[in-house]
Amino acid sequence: MIDSFRNIFAIPDLRKRILFTFALLAVYRVGCVIPTPGVDPQALIEVMNAARQTMLGFLNTFTGGSIERAAIFAIGIMPYITASIILQLLTVVVPYLEKLSKEGELGRRKITQYTRYGTLVVAVIQSTSLAFVVENFTTPGGLPLVPNPGWGFRLTTILTLTTGCAFVMWLGEQISERGIGNGISLIIFAGIVIGLPNAIATTYGKMQGGTLHPLVVAVLVIFMVIVTGFIVFMERAQRRIPVQYAKRVVGRKVYGGQNTYLPLRVNTGGVIPVIFASSVVMVFPTLAGLFQWEPVQRLSEVISWGQPLYYLIYSTAIIFFCYFYVSIIFNPVDTAENMRKYGGFIPGIRSGRRTAEYIDRVLTRLTLIGSVYLAAVSVLPELMLFGFKMGGLPFFGDTLERYTPSWILNGLGIEFYFGGTSLLIIVGVAMDFVQQVESQLVMRNYDGFLKKGRMRGRRG
Repeated sequence: MIDSFRNIFAIPDLRKRILFTFALLAVYRVGCVIPTPGVDPQALIEVMNAARQTMLGFLNTFTGGSIERAAIFAIGIMPYITASIILQLLTVVVPYLEKLSKEGELGRRKITQYTRYGTLVVAVIQSTSLAFVVENFTTPGGLPLVPNPGWGFRLTTILTLTTGCAFVMWLGEQISERGIGNGISLIIFAGIVIGLPNAIATTYGKMQGGTLHPLVVAVLVIFMVIVTGFIVFMERAQRRIPVQYAKRVVGRKVYGGQNTYLPLRVNTGGVIPVIFASSVVMVFPTLAGLFQWEPVQRLSEVISWGQPLYYLIYSTAIIFFCYFYVSIIFNPVDTAENMRKYGGFIPGIRSGRRTAEYIDRVLTRLTLIGSVYLAAVSVLPELMLFGFKMGGLPFFGDTLERYTPSWILNGLGIEFYFGGTSLLIIVGVAMDFVQQVESQLVMRNYDGFLKKGRMRGRRG
């Protein structure tokens, strides 16, 4: 392991990329502590302490704690994710965007530009919502969050937060282009990880104070270790479809004739479907803050943290985005056509359309397993930690709530950072980052982190 870290800094290009990535993440963290003008910081801390285990706490975690400081990066990268979802959905239904997506690098740049414009529009909407919400908030003691409300504060907040979102989007793109890993995922990863030490300290303080039983903490730690191991196992799981290549004679040389395989990951989409689904469930509190209508407020309460409808929408969104994202990044028809061009075929399957149908059938089954796995890992730990409000169920909800133990209704009361979504993103992004560093080391003939796993695949 020590030799692997030495190898990283022995390669000038890799060293520059990693240092560049960490430098931009440090810039992001600085922006998460610079406050937006016009908000009383002490009053905001009181409000956030009271709302830590609500949807507001969920948003605060994904923005690296910037909401509780009313920082200039308070809306973080979520507008960019929302705009990406909208553009990818439109790519399926709008012929012009579908044509752009098939034009290679030029089309991809055009779609990226449209995504940036969409990000600014979504950022304006979310920052406007946040400005009105903050302006109307008061502390449990009755103090207003904004001492001088009005359009001066609203316009300043909208301009500040929108500019901050655009800058965070630029940081993510720079990390993806000139650093290591996916910049957007790493920014979310940094925002979650930064809160882990404080969450651990808070949990330890509760245990020392007697408000949290040590046995509960031990069960939680064991559960986290099991879930982490399960995530690592599922992220590496793949279905290998055998592929044979026929021999071809070109001049005096013979090509092909070898046996290989087509690897299909169980979780092809990685953590992207979870991030997309998280962005979807954040739409409802955003609308509630923007529109003070009673139906919208009621809808926000029904879909709030811990409610049955929230878990249903969240799980359904994860499964939907798993299939949607896989359909975008993997085309069985193109894969089958490329295999046919180079003389490859799957034993027992005809080349061309039958091969594409077979790959699509296998991929659909794998995606079902992967989507259920993502939904389970995201929802089940949060059910255990934050409870399941039986009263939100129709017809028999109130009756069931009277006979249900309180720990099922309210959870175990641990800090939000230990939730399944956060854990999934942390493990998934960390594995992707290590894998990319590993590929850079192997490409330059250096030993990486996964020596044993790679040695099995070597010849001779």
